[in-house]
Amino acid sequence: MGAGVMKARGGGGRGRRRSRGGQPPMSEINVTPFVDVMMVLLIIFMVAAPLSVVGVPVDLPRTAATALAGDEEEPLTVTITAQGIVMIQETEVPPADLVTRLRGIAAERTSNKIFLRADGANAWNRVAEVMGALNAGGFSDIGLVTDIGGPTFDGADG
Repeated sequence: MGAGVMKARGGGGRGRRRSRGGQPPMSEINVTPFVDVMMVLLIIFMVAAPLSVVGVPVDLPRTAATALAGDEEEPLTVTITAQGIVMIQETEVPPADLVTRLRGIAAERTSNKIFLRADGANAWNRVAEVMGALNAGGFSDIGLVTDIGGPTFDGADG
């Protein structure tokens, strides 16, 4: 009953792996999985990009104003349709709940910037009422969204 040390064959799983058949290991990079992943990501972004646009159809008035600089946070948009319905992003909001919802949204955001889109068929009185509600809801930086190509009031109306 003597105790002895046994030596494992083949290095006991430690050390360098030997290639089968005496061939050197393959040193080329297989780019096929990388291309497959990139194609899937490309398709996802191509499908998702059009969905990120606010989808409430309104006929915006045309002006000569230029576009505002963008923020890192997704802009909050309030829309007044031709029928006078007020919508936050794509959700219809009853007029009595507008200020309450805006206060809740303002508490969660870092920016107090908001964009107001109003159909050209609305009376100025309705637009002014909604602007007052936006201010009462905690948004003081209100950007009016219009289409380009309107009159410039410099004699060269377009």
